[in-house]
Amino acid sequence: MSWSITAAPLIAPLWLLAMGLIALIAILGAAWLRAPGTLYRAAAFAVLIALLANPTLREEEREPIDDVAVLIVDKSASMTLGNRTTARDDAVNDLKRQFDLFPDLDVRIVESDRAARDGGTALFGTLDGALADIPRERLAGVLIVTDGQVHDTPPSLETMGVKAPLHGILVGNPKAADRKLVVEEATRFGIVGEPISIRFRVENEGGGSEQPVSVQVRLNGERVNQLNVQPGIEITTALALPHGGENIVEIVAETLSNELTTQNNKATLVLTGIRDRLRVLLVSGEPHAGERTWRNLLKADPSVDLVHFTILRPPEKQDGTPISELSLIAFPTRELFSAKLDEFDLIIFDRYRRRGVLPIVYLGNVARYVENGGAVLAAAGPAFASPFSIYRTPLAGILPAQPTGQILEQGFHATLTEDGQRHPVTAGLPGSDTSPPDWGRWFRLIEAAQTSGRSVMEGPEGSPLMVLDTVGEGRVAQLLSDHAWLWARGFEGGGPQAELLRRLAHWLMKEPDLEEERLRATGNDGMLVVERRTMEAEAQAVTITTPSGRTETLALVETAPGRFTGRRSTDEIGLHQVADDTLRAVAAVGPANPREFKDVRATEEPLSPLIAENGGGKFWTTEIDGAPSLRSVRPGRDATGESWAGLQRNGGYVVKAVAQVPLLSPWIALPLMIGLLLLSWRRESK
Repeated sequence: MSWSITAAPLIAPLWLLAMGLIALIAILGAAWLRAPGTLYRAAAFAVLIALLANPTLREEEREPIDDVAVLIVDKSASMTLGNRTTARDDAVNDLKRQFDLFPDLDVRIVESDRAARDGGTALFGTLDGALADIPRERLAGVLIVTDGQVHDTPPSLETMGVKAPLHGILVGNPKAADRKLVVEEATRFGIVGEPISIRFRVENEGGGSEQPVSVQVRLNGERVNQLNVQPGIEITTALALPHGGENIVEIVAETLSNELTTQNNKATLVLTGIRDRLRVLLVSGEPHAGERTWRNLLKADPSVDLVHFTILRPPEKQDGTPISELSLIAFPTRELFSAKLDEFDLIIFDRYRRRGVLPIVYLGNVARYVENGGAVLAAAGPAFASPFSIYRTPLAGILPAQPTGQILEQGFHATLTEDGQRHPVTAGLPGSDTSPPDWGRWFRLIEAAQTSGRSVMEGPEGSPLMVLDTVGEGRVAQLLSDHAWLWARGFEGGGPQAELLRRLAHWLMKEPDLEEERLRATGNDGMLVVERRTMEAEAQAVTITTPSGRTETLALVETAPGRFTGRRSTDEIGLHQVADDTLRAVAAVGPANPREFKDVRATEEPLSPLIAENGGGKFWTTEIDGAPSLRSVRPGRDATGESWAGLQRNGGYVVKAVAQVPLLSPWIALPLMIGLLLLSWRRESK
């Protein structure tokens, strides 16, 4: 029960105040004039105003409301280091036993493994969710059991509406030794083949050795450099990206003895390789209907530098026209096929025939160019089946199909072979999923016998139409028809000539996305996705190595011809390694360099300002041998001591019933007022 006196005015408070002022002025005037009976009139006015104010005795039946305490338990990755997990669990169990001694306390225990966007620990995001249904006036206090590595601290507790004390119960050794590698500057993009610089330093925390540290630099899993780095001194290393698209650079420092973790001894950078320009040499043996199509396709790509020569006047043509009157440009054979041959990324022979324009020795240079890593595309015309065929040159050593001398001239649909359905150059080409394919016909095929490589497209009776081959360190593609231009002209609906040429050029340039045998891993939202491209009928299971060193096996399932996929959820943030017997890939799940592991030492710094804001306390479990003792304190009193933490007693309640009794009844007030007025009149009459 609770008793109180309240006022329930019978008229508006403003009118009651006005009446009081009028009465006060009248009484003061009468007192100034020394009028008889002034005291009786004043008493009468007082009774009238008291009656209108209606004072009431209020009786409330109250039910106390439990206060609420929130305990946040940090279960982030850094809490697994050393003996932090054991110390945390011991502290939590101790606090649970103490909570049982507070019967009027509602305890919310929330475990948090939530990560911020940059991979850091997000305890206050968890706290905000825990407080969503708690009235702030009921909050007795917040306790956080953590190593202090918290990365989403708010500017103040006031922004969260928290007025209760915040206590930090800290586990771990703040003086433990640890080594970390810090990348100071690195680009996200780089031109393929051009050197790029990465600036970094190695730091030893907690009294590590100052001896030089061995650091390895790996590019796409292969070691490209090894350095000796003095701790605390910035150093710059340079490397060149080998291909376009995603390249993964790892910088790994050797392990320090007895350090907390090796997770922050390395840094992972995902760099995108960009080709500056693709230099293409297109040599057309003679003018024909498809020559302009080849040129237009290559010129349409702004990243292609095209050098195109068409042989219009062969040496055997003698019509008596003086050389000075010819407007044709002499073919610069020596510059192109001797001095500057290696500067080209791709050479295309379009219906080229032996005419003596290119000496045999220059064609031998082209063959060696391919064996040393170059790329050649040979688009055959009728001359390929004649005695003037380029197959009767040193190029025969790199071409995967030998002409039979026959030319098939009939309408046919280019179709994908079994290998073509699996090969990334032709797999999934638009229109290839029907029989016959949904694209226009061609009308000429140079018959040839395949001697090496893979046939990915075929013509009538299974004759090879496109053959791909690897020669030495280079690659060769052979197209055994000169009617691909019909697709570009839209004949019978056309076909995917531009897409086919784009893929073919990138395959010849050894772009990873077009490799026949490729292992690729990607990570997103706690899911690791592994994709294996292969020309084989089956793909073996892969081994996944997590950032913590744990290994597990993942079976792959065929999702499309030549493509096998597997998925595995993971709760570890960082670099995952995936490998089978021949290939290796890496993928970053979450941030490549999670903030959680940039600094893993136990610390009180992130929480200190918030703890001090409402008078909370910091308690190292190593100093007080466990969790602090809990006490109930009143608002405004000290909420912390050397080894104890206070929980605010708010005294909240719910009113179950109310009874009100007026203190001044009108049946008493009215006779009293009349009596006082009569006394004042009597006094005046004397």
